[in-house]
Amino acid sequence: MTFSLQSIKTITLPALVAGLLVGAPAFAQDNYPSKPITIIVPYAPGGTTDLIARAMADSLSRQLKQTVVIENKSGAAGSMGANEMVNTKPDGYRLALSPVGIFRQPYLQQTRYDPIKDLTYIAAFAEYDFTISVAADSPIKSIKELVEHAQQKPGEIDYGTPGRFTGNHVVMTELGTAVNAKFTHIPYKGDSENVGALMGGHIKTSVVSNSVIPFVQSGKVRILATAAETRPAAFAQYPTLKELGYPVVIRSPLGLAGPKGLPDNIVSTLEKAVKVAMDDPAVIKVLKDYGIRTDYMDAAQYTEFAQKTFEEERSIVERMKQES
Repeated sequence: MTFSLQSIKTITLPALVAGLLVGAPAFAQDNYPSKPITIIVPYAPGGTTDLIARAMADSLSRQLKQTVVIENKSGAAGSMGANEMVNTKPDGYRLALSPVGIFRQPYLQQTRYDPIKDLTYIAAFAEYDFTISVAADSPIKSIKELVEHAQQKPGEIDYGTPGRFTGNHVVMTELGTAVNAKFTHIPYKGDSENVGALMGGHIKTSVVSNSVIPFVQSGKVRILATAAETRPAAFAQYPTLKELGYPVVIRSPLGLAGPKGLPDNIVSTLEKAVKVAMDDPAVIKVLKDYGIRTDYMDAAQYTEFAQKTFEEERSIVERMKQES
């Protein structure tokens, strides 16, 4: 908008300000949301994370009085949602599920996004846990035995994961560093292959997340320990590495993020809605069915977690690369 000197003399200040605001972005709408919201899930439909996201989306829809649509975009190690946020308008209508792997990926390959500069962290609501497990008939009965064997015979203890540089891989890399022992990593294409190899006797141990539960219940797999901070409800009868004296805690929270510059009022609206959804019986049921625990972080806490984790991942990835 341009003005001549003569026209400016005849325009009042309120009118001038109003005119300038006509062209300003209307991102921070007071009536947000006023249309459907899309959440990108960076995994294929039907998996545990997808089902959790859909339960959360249904709850958010009821609260916000708007449809919340799930859009699946798998690939890039779970970072497709973060990639998309780079060119997304910060109006709160296109968001992304944010797994912890988005903080590791930039150290593994060139990414379109910077996890600190290009995203706004809204709230985290759930957390996966990792177990160190063995086959039911394994002679290894404890983490202590596992560690001592690895210390005495470096490389003889092999372990499976659903892939290189996954959180599962991090668990054993950090345990090996903590106890000065060498474990041999055997990456598979997913948890089903990983657990199948364990039960078939092809590997001595395996790091599996909550998908291990059915195999434990059927008596085919035994859990030695988890890598949680404290005992999760789904694994209450098993010790954590930390309580056994091994300083290894590997977190894997799942949260909601948006593009950079997301206005405070929109963040606040979504943050509160996520918090309420965690008490929704439908959301609780899905999480319980898959042994996933609730773990809420508000926007400030989640942002702090993101900054801390991104910095820590640098050295973790270096150790993983050296191990491989």
